[in-house]
Amino acid sequence: MIAHKGIGSGARVGAALIAAAAFALLLALSGCGGQTASTEQAELPHKNEKGGADHVVQQEEGDANRAAQHDVTDVTPGHSMEELAPGLSMTKVSGDRGLSEFVAQGGASSDAEVVSFLEERMAASLPSDSLFAGAGCSTLLVKDAEAGVLFGRNFDWHGCDALIVEHDVAEGYDSVSTVNLDFLKSAAGSALGNMPDEVVAQAALFAPLDGMNEAGLAVATLMIEDSDTIDQATDKPDLTTTTAVRLLLDAAANVEEALDVLAAHDLHGSMGLMVHFAIADAEGNGAVVEYVDNEMQVVESDVATNFYLSDGPKKGIGTSQSHDRFAALRDQLDSGGAWDEQRLRDAMESVSKKNYPDGETTEWTMACNLTAKDVVYYHREDYGQGWRIRLGS
Repeated sequence: MIAHKGIGSGARVGAALIAAAAFALLLALSGCGGQTASTEQAELPHKNEKGGADHVVQQEEGDANRAAQHDVTDVTPGHSMEELAPGLSMTKVSGDRGLSEFVAQGGASSDAEVVSFLEERMAASLPSDSLFAGAGCSTLLVKDAEAGVLFGRNFDWHGCDALIVEHDVAEGYDSVSTVNLDFLKSAAGSALGNMPDEVVAQAALFAPLDGMNEAGLAVATLMIEDSDTIDQATDKPDLTTTTAVRLLLDAAANVEEALDVLAAHDLHGSMGLMVHFAIADAEGNGAVVEYVDNEMQVVESDVATNFYLSDGPKKGIGTSQSHDRFAALRDQLDSGGAWDEQRLRDAMESVSKKNYPDGETTEWTMACNLTAKDVVYYHREDYGQGWRIRLGS
């Protein structure tokens, strides 16, 4: 349980607000859509129509300036909340914090059940007048003889507050993951300032959108614009989208183990949204896991955006912009040459939302070295400043 100094008369108020606020937190779990995206089936284009050749020229012209301005700062999350930049914070959580209990009880088949579990576990620990609170992405996997295995992830969304959570566990794998706190703030309002950091951090453990663990496994969720959802119904234990990410980071060392974990559970798309998972490991294996008619499909791919990759009637369905971003990343891979963390950063910048103006931004970019087990975060398309967290040291 979370340590606290005491419970006052306001605890009942905090407990009453738990469900609504926590539910709002989970609204953010599948992000990475497209505000004006349409559902369509199309062949992959061979050129980024919005970024285009002009953008490539501009990118090349700016390489030297960006390299000169690029700064990566090593940071170590602590148990208190620390702001790295406006809208980006980090913290550390140690111990199980109810995750094994959650798995042992069979998980949860809906966001509401996750909220109920957290409410029952945490309500008695809330300090006075506090509350437990609470919406197109791209990934790229590359292997280089010198740099190792690299994995990039853009989280595209409307302006939001992001929380980086390092999870230090006694059993399983330590990890770093990212949570969108946008809806948390919306629900909590002025009460957010009264919410203890440890409560926010514990809630965030159940709502990661992406992350990397100390074994070199990386996972990211990407939304697909489709009216279908994921609601498997067998006798297997249940997971929602974000609790699946949590379990993969805690329990899987590589892609094969991650696929076994997903296959052993019934998945339920949070908020009724369709998503797929991009998964990569330190051996350079990459897979995209999709759910078509509630059947798990696995595609080997080193690029993922926001459309179906698996063969069948769904293949290609997603946003037109996501096809553009996919093609742009595919072209960069096919161009050959050496890769390093700077080239990975530049590749992710080339498909960031500033190149596709539609009201969204790339709220964060993860540039992971799965060999070295470290990750550099870039925030809101400022690729001149990064923050590195090392899990391999």
